[in-house]
Amino acid sequence: MSTISLTRILVPTDFSDASAAALKYALPLADVFHAEVHVLHVLDVAASQYFAAEMAMVPTPALEAEAHARADAELASLLTREEVARYRARLITVRGAPFAAIISYAREAAIDLIVMGTHGRGAMAHLLIGSVAENVVRKAPCPVLTIPLRGHDFVRI
Repeated sequence: MSTISLTRILVPTDFSDASAAALKYALPLADVFHAEVHVLHVLDVAASQYFAAEMAMVPTPALEAEAHARADAELASLLTREEVARYRARLITVRGAPFAAIISYAREAAIDLIVMGTHGRGAMAHLLIGSVAENVVRKAPCPVLTIPLRGHDFVRI
């Protein structure tokens, strides 16, 4: 009989309700498997360039450092100190395209499972902007558990 071994679980987050739902699933899985939890936030390069173009400003190192610091602070608020210790949590902020950064991090950190939320955008929005979760599922170097914001909930808190 085969056994499942999960030592590292990645939870990408954009600080949305969907990401919070994914973290809610990842932590009990980490408990069962005694796995580390890596929580990754990607500072979206394309979004910051779009914002800068709309505002007629170029992202400066100071603005990027401020965005990174805000993201780090938000990451730190997701888990208590006890949870950070319990799950040997790694809270990471990187810059890049979300899909590519998630895949890259999963490979580099030898992640065993990615647990991520889905936003459930409509068909038109999906057609125009695509889906980070869908792209991760297609290209991930490991299994991906996607968590819809609404639906059957098997995690009880």
